[in-house]
Amino acid sequence: MMPPKGGCLNDLTHVDEHGNARMVDVSKKEITERLAVAHGVIAMGAAAMAAVVQRTAKKGDVLGVAQLAGIQAAKRTGEWIPLCHPLPLTSVDVVLVAEPETGHVSCTATVRTVGRTGVEMEAMVAVSAALLTVYDMLKAVDRSMEIGAVKLMHKSGGRSGTWSRSA
Repeated sequence: MMPPKGGCLNDLTHVDEHGNARMVDVSKKEITERLAVAHGVIAMGAAAMAAVVQRTAKKGDVLGVAQLAGIQAAKRTGEWIPLCHPLPLTSVDVVLVAEPETGHVSCTATVRTVGRTGVEMEAMVAVSAALLTVYDMLKAVDRSMEIGAVKLMHKSGGRSGTWSRSA
């Protein structure tokens, strides 16, 4: 494996001294309350948006099913992302909002735990899975839908403290 630009293999947290992938040892990190909030959107045409708003999608309640998909995905993030620690989550809240005026469905996931590592990945996986579910449930109506702007909005807890995305 080549060293990262401007550094060496020892600077990477998920690589050992021989260049092999490894899960980071967090056993000595302090246990703290951890919180992460992620956000994303899916853009769609008028027919797909009407199916969401009027709850007429053939596969069922798009926002309700997507909410459950996001919650379930957050709980299984350690299976989705290699080297990601499986975490005992204390709370997962996924909110989807249809915005007919912009042609978007927005999704916000808030994830909490008390542990030694953060829940940023769990929040972003929740948003991603929820938006992918929206796509799956509406693809027969609009295959041109576009998922975008999945991003971390806020995190708190741990050694690095609090971070929030500036507007």
